[in-house]
Amino acid sequence: MATGDTMHVEVVTAERELYSGEANAVNAPGSEGRLGILPHHAALLAFLKAGELRIELEGAEDLLFVSGGFLEVYQNTVTILADAAEHTDEIDRTRAEEARRRAEERLAQVESDQERARLQGALERAVVRLRLVEVASRRNRRRIEASGNRE
Repeated sequence: MATGDTMHVEVVTAERELYSGEANAVNAPGSEGRLGILPHHAALLAFLKAGELRIELEGAEDLLFVSGGFLEVYQNTVTILADAAEHTDEIDRTRAEEARRRAEERLAQVESDQERARLQGALERAVVRLRLVEVASRRNRRRIEASGNRE
């Protein structure tokens, strides 16, 4: 693929760098809807919400969970400053299921709007994590089946 068909992408949190490299496309969970970024995109600054971040390079795709933050596009560079982020293989399914269960239980009893909003955010993050674990699991099964190594 020609160099002009890529852009540089950085995904960082306060704790670590999750991705630094080239990409053909980035698809991110913007606060107002999905954001599709291609090389040479116009300058942009956007809020992110909890969701799936996809980084594509030459047919391969990295899936990450981001819990919110900012996305900046400037001079063919995409910088994502995430509140929290993790690769799909780092997501603990049991922990995410427990977080979902706790948020659902607490939501049923909450009385303040502020607490309800906080718990709905926690529930949304847990649900997105679980969905990404399932997507990654299905992809791995397809790869195994395609290679002829059925387990």
